[in-house]
Amino acid sequence: MIAAFERLVQPLLHALDPEDAHALTLKLLKFAPLLPAARDDARLAVRAFGLNFPNPVGMAAGFDKNAEVPDALFRLGFGFVEVGTITPRPQAGNPRPRIFRLDADGGVINRLGFNSQGADAVLKRLAARADAGGIVGINVGANKESPDRVADYVALIERFASVASYVTVNVSSPNTPGLRALQQATALDDLLARVVDARERVAPNAGPTPVLLKIAPDLSLAELDDVVGIARSRRVDGMIVGNTTLARPPSLRETKLAGEAGGLSGRPLLAFATRMLAETYVRVEGVFPLIGAGGIDSGAAALAKIRAGATLLQLYSALVFRGLGLVAEIKSALVAALERDRLDSLAELVGADAAAVTAEPWPA
Repeated sequence: MIAAFERLVQPLLHALDPEDAHALTLKLLKFAPLLPAARDDARLAVRAFGLNFPNPVGMAAGFDKNAEVPDALFRLGFGFVEVGTITPRPQAGNPRPRIFRLDADGGVINRLGFNSQGADAVLKRLAARADAGGIVGINVGANKESPDRVADYVALIERFASVASYVTVNVSSPNTPGLRALQQATALDDLLARVVDARERVAPNAGPTPVLLKIAPDLSLAELDDVVGIARSRRVDGMIVGNTTLARPPSLRETKLAGEAGGLSGRPLLAFATRMLAETYVRVEGVFPLIGAGGIDSGAAALAKIRAGATLLQLYSALVFRGLGLVAEIKSALVAALERDRLDSLAELVGADAAAVTAEPWPA
């Protein structure tokens, strides 16, 4: 049914402005009569951050910014959904146009700028589905005009801890001026100290809430050393590697669109993000799990992420080009890999190639 639906609507969506196509997709998911997803192969189950995931394939933040369709995404087969980025107060984000499809490259550039309906609207929706089940992570960010951005993160942890399966601290978007400065050592240490303290403060009422850190793939290795060291010392529960990149690989064919400001995602990011994932994995030394994101557009790419160090995966941009059938394709490829190697779980593959990846020449 999903394949037939996509064949019908995909030409329409690609004829629209990318942001209009996204809005239409959300509306369709709200009302589509989707059946529950088939039960996943038990070998795909993953335990991470104290949570039990039915499969490792997640929807990345940015698709369902305001928690409008998490349950529809579960019915499409995702093992978890991350909503947001959510800001404390509503904000419109940057002027349109602000999303650009690089069709020849399988990539997307966006400069949305944390457009969000704000914490109140999202909290109401999540509270209404509190008994629906499924792992729903909350990606949080600061308002552009906030006088105290760290206080924004603290406030969001306090508000969402009771309804979030986990909370991701997003300091890596390139589209809010100055936000990535929070990845610098002193600022990050202060931020994570206050965020974790807020998490512990509300835990007696909210319960345990894992805190993850989402980083940019544009960090230098020296900066990555600092980030991982701080994340470990502040006892975060995991990291997501990584967000969109400001880099523009010379291989891009959509040269005119490549000049647009914003973060690049999709296939052009795969090699770079996977290298950063492996570099992070060897530095983390098994202290906490990693979520691999960036450029996953096939079962082979998903398997490469896991072997580079990812316990879990996140998709988004590839769905624009490959469609929702990609979720099932990836799960099938992972099961096939387990059968080929006669393994019982994906945990046995995590990081298998990390050292080898870090020894390769740096991706161009």
